[in-house]
Amino acid sequence: MDFLSYGKQWIDNEDITEVEKVLKSPFLTQGPKVTEFEKALCNYTGANYCVVVSNGTAALHLAVAALDIEKNKKGITSPITFAASSNCMIYNNVNPLFVDINPKTYNLDYSKLEEIDDPEVKLIIPVHFAGQPCNMDQITKIANNKNWFIIEDASHAIGSKYKDGSMVGSNKYSDMTTFSFHPVKTITTGEGGAITTNDKELYKKLIILRNHGITKNKLEHNTNPETWYYEMQKLGFNYRLTDIQCALGISQLKKLNMFIKRRREIVKKYNNDFKDEKFITIPFEERGYCSAFHLYVLQFDFSKLNKNRNEMMNILKKKNIGTQVHYIPVHIHPYYQKKFGFKLGDFPCAEKYYEQALSIPLYPKMNNEEVQYVIDNILSLVSK
Repeated sequence: MDFLSYGKQWIDNEDITEVEKVLKSPFLTQGPKVTEFEKALCNYTGANYCVVVSNGTAALHLAVAALDIEKNKKGITSPITFAASSNCMIYNNVNPLFVDINPKTYNLDYSKLEEIDDPEVKLIIPVHFAGQPCNMDQITKIANNKNWFIIEDASHAIGSKYKDGSMVGSNKYSDMTTFSFHPVKTITTGEGGAITTNDKELYKKLIILRNHGITKNKLEHNTNPETWYYEMQKLGFNYRLTDIQCALGISQLKKLNMFIKRRREIVKKYNNDFKDEKFITIPFEERGYCSAFHLYVLQFDFSKLNKNRNEMMNILKKKNIGTQVHYIPVHIHPYYQKKFGFKLGDFPCAEKYYEQALSIPLYPKMNNEEVQYVIDNILSLVSK
């Protein structure tokens, strides 16, 4: 059995051909494929505008930057996420706060948001963890009442749907949505990310911020510019995505529905075979929602098993089964404890989840034999 990592890209000859076409074209970057990919993402998600960028972290960084939040205000996100979901606030001089997770969905517990009565809070970044959409209708209702901006972190959730059938990324419930196209994500551009929005003014800011803060349009200091003239109007960044990557993204997007269909087939098999094991908790998918299932996370009651998580991971690795932990809660990282005073015990549901979580292989190229191999080896470790 070849090594089965927890996630893996699907690259086929169609993808290679599309990339090869760009390599033979006049434009490797800043060419027509960028706009083509952005339009394709708008068509898929239902958003009005899209800006593709160099990675998912850049997407979060620019999304917060475009809001022009006053220095030292506060923003809220989940502690069960990659650090970028809160780091993006710090990059923009917004102080991060966390709200504990719902122990069933592993997403931010929206019921705790009503308790927050802090006028310094200006932003919330719900994270659609593992592809499971947050309860955005409730989050948006609370956020609107409190005048908070909303950025959905959908790094795991391209192709996921809310219970009303609308797509994550449509921005029906938010100001902006960000995506990641890292190789372990549902589609990939190698590295890459995107921001969708329905707000034209935010879109204009994002376009300028992506390219060093420079524009050739609507110039302020030269109303009759020479053909070579440009202006830097903001302190921006070089967060451009290349035409090479966009060509891959366009090709990948055409396969997204197929990828999700296969992921959900594997999840159904996993759920069926693990659901009756007393030391295992399978992922919960809230009724009416459709998760793209970027990750498949099992919860193990290690306290009642005769081995700990590290031992289990090493045993599985020797059998060519790769696993991972998603994630160490952000608030217990040393940087967050030293700079912001967070400590162990602050978010007990997140911490309990972390102690029991283990992500097992899930990607479309897994065949049925490989899926069964993973199941059999895990069951052999938990059966008494």
